[in-house]
Parts: sequence; C-alpha cells; structure tokens
Amino acid sequence: MEARALVREAHETRVRAAREQFFERGDRSADGVARFVLHSWSRCTARGIDFRASGDRDPVGRAMLADLRERSGELLAQAGGIMEHVFEQIRASGSMVILADADGVILHSLGDPDFVDRAQRVALQPGATWGETVRGTNAIGTALVEQTPVEVCGGEHFLDRNGFLTCSASPVFDAHGRLAGVLDISGDYRNYQPHTLALVRLSVQLLERRLFEHRFARDLVLEFHTRPEYVGSLQEGLIAVSCDGRLLGMNGAARDCLGGVVDELPVQTLEHLFRLSFGALLDRAARDPASLQAVELRNGQQVFLRLKAGFPVRIEAAPARTAATPLARPRSVVKRAHGVTLEDLATGDARLQRALDRGARILGKDIPLLIQGESGVGKELFARAFHNSGPRCDGPFVALNCAAIPENLIESELFGYSGGAFTGARREGAVGKIQQAHGGTLFLDEIGDMPLGMQARLLRVLQERSITPVGGSAQVAVDLSLVCATHRILRERVREGRFREDLYYRVNGLTVTLPALRERSDIRCIVLALLAAELGGEGAREVGISDEVMAFFERYPWPGNVRQMQNVIRVAVALLDEDECEILPVHLPEELFGADEFDGSRAVRGGRHDGGTVLAARGAMGVVGSLDEIELQAISVAMRESGGNVSAAARRLGISRNTLYRKLGRMG
Repeated sequence: MEARALVREAHETRVRAAREQFFERGDRSADGVARFVLHSWSRCTARGIDFRASGDRDPVGRAMLADLRERSGELLAQAGGIMEHVFEQIRASGSMVILADADGVILHSLGDPDFVDRAQRVALQPGATWGETVRGTNAIGTALVEQTPVEVCGGEHFLDRNGFLTCSASPVFDAHGRLAGVLDISGDYRNYQPHTLALVRLSVQLLERRLFEHRFARDLVLEFHTRPEYVGSLQEGLIAVSCDGRLLGMNGAARDCLGGVVDELPVQTLEHLFRLSFGALLDRAARDPASLQAVELRNGQQVFLRLKAGFPVRIEAAPARTAATPLARPRSVVKRAHGVTLEDLATGDARLQRALDRGARILGKDIPLLIQGESGVGKELFARAFHNSGPRCDGPFVALNCAAIPENLIESELFGYSGGAFTGARREGAVGKIQQAHGGTLFLDEIGDMPLGMQARLLRVLQERSITPVGGSAQVAVDLSLVCATHRILRERVREGRFREDLYYRVNGLTVTLPALRERSDIRCIVLALLAAELGGEGAREVGISDEVMAFFERYPWPGNVRQMQNVIRVAVALLDEDECEILPVHLPEELFGADEFDGSRAVRGGRHDGGTVLAARGAMGVVGSLDEIELQAISVAMRESGGNVSAAARRLGISRNTLYRKLGRMG
C-alpha cells in the first residue's frame, strides 16, 4: 500500500504541474500527462469550457431515458450479464460499472452504494451526458472521441470537480463496425487499480463478440486468425457470410487483419478477401467441419479459419461436381414453433431487409400493416411471418383474398351471418373471418379490390372494434391485428374513387413494399430455401443445383416472382430420377426453354443435353420407312447419345422410363 501511495503522489505532482502550466500559463505543450489527455484539454479549451465550471446538466427525464434505452436495446441486452460479472470482480472496491451510448449518455450502472452517492454529486448516473462537450476530459467522453480505450486519473479530468475520480473506458463497436457505446469502470482516485483498464478492454471484447453473434445468429460465420491457436479466442477475426457467399459483416479483429485488402477493394463477397471460392470452402468444411483450413488472403498472407453455422445446416458437395451449388439449410426455411418469422425471411437483400426491419418495429403495437408488391412476391408469407414474430403468435391467423370472392359473398365471409339470414344460409349461421381472427391476426389480401360497400363496413369495424353478423342485431367485440396487402397503388385507387380515403388512412399505419424477384440480390438463397422446402426438410434426399441452372435462375426476370420460381423448382424435383441428385437444364419446365440459352440448341455437355438435340437427330435421319422403324431409329440414337442411360434417353424422347422400357423390350 505504501508503494502505491508513493506512485499516486508522484502522479498527482506531475499532473498538478501540468495543469498549472496548461491552465494558468497557457502553455499548450505541457508535459506530465499523456498526449491524448493534452489533446482533449486543448479540444475542451477551444470549445470554451471553463475548467472551474460545475459541468452540471440535469439528467434527461425518465421518459427520454427509457427511449434512449430502447434505441440501444441490443447493446443493453448483451451488456447486462457482462456488467454484472465485472461488478462481482470489483465489488467493495469503491467503484461502479457504467454503460453509455454513442453520445455519452449513461444508460445503466452498477456500483458500491457509498461510491454511487458520491458519483451522483457530479451527475455520474443514468440519464446524464458525459460527452467531452459537456463534462470536458473524462474517460467516457474521451474514449468516444478517440475511439480507443483510455484511462483518465484524478487531475487529468478537465473539470476540477471531477478530480476525485479515476476512470477507465473503452468504446464498443457493433457488428458492422459502428460506434455503439462505451463501457467504463469509475472509482475513487485513491483506490486506483493498475489492471482496471485491462479488465475493461477484455469485457468489451466479450461484449462485441456477443453483439456480433447475436446479430448474425442465423448466418454462416468464419472464425480465423493468422495463428491457429488463436482461432476460437476473443482475439480471432469473425466474418458473417450469407448462404451465397456475400459478406454481411466483420468484427474489429477481422478488419485489423484484413485492413489492406478491405481498403483496396469494394469488398462484397468472400472471393474478394480469400484466394478460395465459397463453394470450395464449403466443400472443405463438409469433409471435416471441426478442422482448421489454411487459406491465403488476396494479399498473400496465410490465415487459419473454421466455418460455423448459427442455424441447423447441412453442407455437402454435389457428387462429382465440386463447383456445384452446395446443399445448405438456409435460414429462411428454419421453422420456429409457430412457423416462419421475420428473422427467417432475411436472406441478404437490402430492400427486403428494410421491409423486415420496419415490420419488426411495430410488432405488438396495434399499428395496421400494409404490404405492397407485385403478385407472387410473397406478401402472404410476409404477413404470416409478421404474425408469428409478434405477441399474437399463439392466436389464429385468418386470411381472406378480397379479389377471389364474389362481391355478393364477401360480406358474409367477412362478418358471418345468423341462421336464415338469406336464401341458402345454414340454419346454425356462420362465424365470419373477422370474428375468427379474434385474439390473432386478420390478413386481407388484395384489399385494393374490395367493393366500396364493404370498405364502409370494414372501416366501422376498425373504429368500433366490434362486428354485427349479417341478419343479426347483437354486436360482437373483436380484438385483432390487421395486416392488408395489395398489388395496386392504393393512393391511385383513392384518386380514382375506387378506395375510400378514410379507410386508406386506417389500414396504412405502416407500409412496406416487397421487391420483385428480378430486383433482388439474394436469388441463390431463395432457390436453396425453396429447394429445401420442396425436399421436405431434414432427412430428405440430398439434391444440388448445377452452376448452369443457378446462373440461369439469377438472369431470368421471373415475371411470376417467387410463386413462379417455386413451381419451377417443384417441377424440376419431380423430374429427377431416383438415382439423380443434381438439377440440370433438362429438368426445367419446357416454358423456360426459350427464355434464355435453354432453347434446345446447346452442345452436349458432360454426356447430357436437352430434348431439342433428339429432335434434331430425328430430322437428320429423314422420314424413311414406317413409323415403327422411325421410332426404333430415334430410340437407338437417343440411347447411343445418352451412353445407355435410360432415364436420359427417355427425357430426350419425351416419354416416361416405363414406356421406353416397353419399347426397348420390343426391340430386343
């Protein structure tokens, strides 16, 4: 203790001399303090802050603090457990652990009661702002400005009144490298501990890792380091990757390691960083998921990496095709207990992600959601995911297509009816869609096509939160969340007099627009998701997609959007034979053959080509002999060109395998 007191006295003497030199004599080159402290003093002086001032600013009110905490909800959620653990390490040392946001507003703190009382006298408490512009030089504010860990002890604080503090702080960066806040340990200067800053830095490393893992919990993550023994430690680099190899984010360690590469290129995919294709990386991981891979960066440096998935995933290479699209379980088909959620729909497209983020903001807030987009883009899927993500997920999800029901029936469908209300009505009556959705979500698809008369009744329901069945007199209370969808522009329908303006403002609480499939950047992920769903989930047969077909999928405009793609994949899977495990051009529906280069004129590739080749072969033979002879000649050509593969020959001939077997039997 005596040695520590001597060190503190020596530090106090140096700082006292530096303050006199800087503040009293105006010498800005004062020594005796760290350079960053001197720079901070200079900044504060330039802003006109008086070092003798109180620095008081009333903490924000309870409501504003609650709002600030909500904005930093992810940071608070991940930091809470870490702060409690840190406080257990320093309990009874006259200290407190503090978390502030990116503006220096203290969001949360834990501390010893005696020191907390002293700290409150200088407003070191939740709701107070400790940015440099308000409190002068201090660990929280200066760490935010310098964006590096700092320690400010005693008189190094700009304001005289804060000289009793010793503070160690480190900035916290989120999963995208943006400044998210700062973690600080503050205490009495007389109880200064030399290892406090190291504890803060280690805690922030753990917090940043948790933020990264939480943000990319449903993505593929690469762990890497230049030294193999550091892979799996807090010092490792982390890169989040979508299921088609696009980069989603990287932590600070990764940015430090890849600095040269990242600065030189507009990094978008894994291939921009490593001299290894994403497919090859997946192939290696499939062979030995737990092992480290030695991979060369674009700048020639070698790193060791390991791939891990934050979701149930099967990574396999297609047989005999190392470059084929990998078999993966994309996060968009991972089912929760209640079905697909908004988080599951995120596959990397920026426009879709904006819609997902906006939808997530209003979950449980009784704000109507309006989904716009072309037919087939997945509006009902989005609506179901919205329902499954919110507090009503245990309630019913009731859907009604307003354009698919005759006008004379839509009223009874929506509101139900009492027994004998009209000719043909059931004696016991019927419960309408609105009442069925009580406690859950009502989804009105193509609401832009709802008849005007029904619009007036729907508006009344939304205002009064009750319905009256057709032919009935008693009102029935309903509590529901309303989600509507349309491929029309409702504002134009309002101007045309086809949609009530007052109803428009009722259903348009929040509008999200889903991009058309041709506009999306995540085609590969969607294809894999639809394929996995079609195959039936875990335990299903393993099927890949050839590079040729995937490239075509990424170029094709998809006028029918996701609905069309789903049908194409369904047909392709149905056309696979039992011994086939890869979708080729020949498995695609005939309607696509003329859409691109799949026009029947391609050369044989790998012993396979499409049905147009056989037609050309038939034409080359000329129409000679009887029909049976021509048929036998065509079968012989098809079997020869397919190398004896009956399935391939049958596809070329446009007949089933069983039919071809029968014809071959006659030939024998």
